[in-house]
Amino acid sequence: MTAADAAVELARTLEASRERLLAITGQATAERPGGKWSRKEILGHLIDSAANNHKRFVRLQHEEMLLYPSYRGDDWVRNQNYAAREWREMVELWLAYNRHLAHVLRHADPGAAGHIWKGPAGEVDLQFLIEDYLRHLNHHLEQIFAAST
Repeated sequence: MTAADAAVELARTLEASRERLLAITGQATAERPGGKWSRKEILGHLIDSAANNHKRFVRLQHEEMLLYPSYRGDDWVRNQNYAAREWREMVELWLAYNRHLAHVLRHADPGAAGHIWKGPAGEVDLQFLIEDYLRHLNHHLEQIFAAST
């Protein structure tokens, strides 16, 4: 999958998810049915994922190797207190950030696909990071939607 293909897939996912996310209301956004995070916290985690991957997607286009610090998801979610945020605002932020990422991917340099990100779990290339971002996003959206049915 090219970065441009990923951009198209991401845009489709956003459009398919928008109304479904906005249909979740009230206490349902704060409940923790069988998971460690509420729907708000899962969506907050996806916002964090967008922020962290934004840096990777852009910087790896002009750096052949990038050393990146660890990401402690539980700490990020707790420190930002997503549980106290308003759901609709979070959905709109998540949508806007990911629309921007789709734009970044649509215009990504194909020659940078093999550039390496070195993180706590080892080395992976930009191509892997892009594909993994989509897998991760879809995994957590499935959690949000499964909990709301």
